[in-house]
Amino acid sequence: MSVRSWKVLKHHKQANLNIDFNAFRQNPYLPSISVVAPAYNEGVTIVENIRSLLSLGYNNLTLIIVNDGSKDDTLEKAIKFYDLEKVDYYFEYRLPCNEIKAIYKSRNKAFKKLIVVDKANGGKADALNAGINVSYSDYFACVDVDCLLEENAFEHLIYPVINSHKEVVAVGGIVWLNNDAEVYHGHMVKLQIPNKFLPRIQLIEYFRAFLLGRTAWGSINGLLLISGAFGIFHRERVIEAGGYNKKTVGEDMELVIRLHKLMLNKKIPYEVAYVPTPLCWTEAPVTKTILSRQRNRWARGTAECLMLHRDMIGRKKYGIIGLLSFPYWLIAEWFGPFIEAFGLIFTLVMILLGYINIYFFIAMIGLVFSMSLFFSILAIQAQETFFNRYSEPKEIGRLFVTAILEPFIYHPLTVYWAIKGNYDLFFKKTHSWGEMTRTGYAPATAPKKS
Repeated sequence: MSVRSWKVLKHHKQANLNIDFNAFRQNPYLPSISVVAPAYNEGVTIVENIRSLLSLGYNNLTLIIVNDGSKDDTLEKAIKFYDLEKVDYYFEYRLPCNEIKAIYKSRNKAFKKLIVVDKANGGKADALNAGINVSYSDYFACVDVDCLLEENAFEHLIYPVINSHKEVVAVGGIVWLNNDAEVYHGHMVKLQIPNKFLPRIQLIEYFRAFLLGRTAWGSINGLLLISGAFGIFHRERVIEAGGYNKKTVGEDMELVIRLHKLMLNKKIPYEVAYVPTPLCWTEAPVTKTILSRQRNRWARGTAECLMLHRDMIGRKKYGIIGLLSFPYWLIAEWFGPFIEAFGLIFTLVMILLGYINIYFFIAMIGLVFSMSLFFSILAIQAQETFFNRYSEPKEIGRLFVTAILEPFIYHPLTVYWAIKGNYDLFFKKTHSWGEMTRTGYAPATAPKKS
């Protein structure tokens, strides 16, 4: 996968050298896109986040903010800052969602692309279904409202749609972390390596996942997951598939699997594309409490999705998805933490009983650690080679030190959180998201002109 992704990254960088995305965005015939951004208790960052989304220059874009029954001042801040008023707006409940109480648009023509939906709380999947109901675009983008997007993000995402001879039902892009970044009017002024250990180690995780993992899967149309933080989907195909599933916390992964199943059952040539370019920036959890909730949710979502679509596993009619992607996710992603935990306990018991050659054991530990470190270094090197977003050598040095510490300090926690997530799913019947809080971005002055 790593070799494959490296080749894809190299080809993608060379292919994009001659594309002028600034000129590309002005094409009036590009497919229309609605950005659907669920917002729940985002009062800390809602104004800056909407400003960032409004600044996107895509020619045929609508921004739909879905206030999912926030308990804080999310809606009030949006109404005040963007001069919103209730409007009569026709839509149909084509997908199931909780009651839509009101729809707002701005009196200010500068914000004519903005639509704010106020609805009863129903969770992220319910909010996304509501946004799709309100949308009339060819494609819709699922975007977390706390994310910051690159200026040409949608030009990059729509390019595979118009450049493919197959029907493109979904497109994902790279999501990276911008903790401790300085933001001015919805744009990053300064990006740097996170100062705190937890966000910094998650940055390496994101490098591995998006550069070495999803790049490879996307290149063979075997991608099972498009991040819930950022991706675009064919609106009519999603409605045909039934929209987002409100009964799972892994609604992003479940929808992608269902789209694969829909198109394969209909025997329609299709593609779930992936753009290996950093297009979306988001905050990583900075405390163990919040991070544990996130990883618990990810583990539950993975298990739920694989169980819901277990009929695809090993089925030849589902091609790469059934014969390669599903077995990989089943063994490496779902069962992996259990295999690791059992292996650790078994090894400790064997050591206590004296059945393990200590010299061979140390050599094996060294090999496993070296392999783990190798993939982290390869991911960091891929970032430096193809994107080079972190210019100071000492920052890269901090990443290398963090990669060395990860197997001993951080990885055992992720294994524990994954196992606990499965325990909560099967024994506690937990289906909640778990509250996530944001710290917001560092204030910045206007960028200096060179």
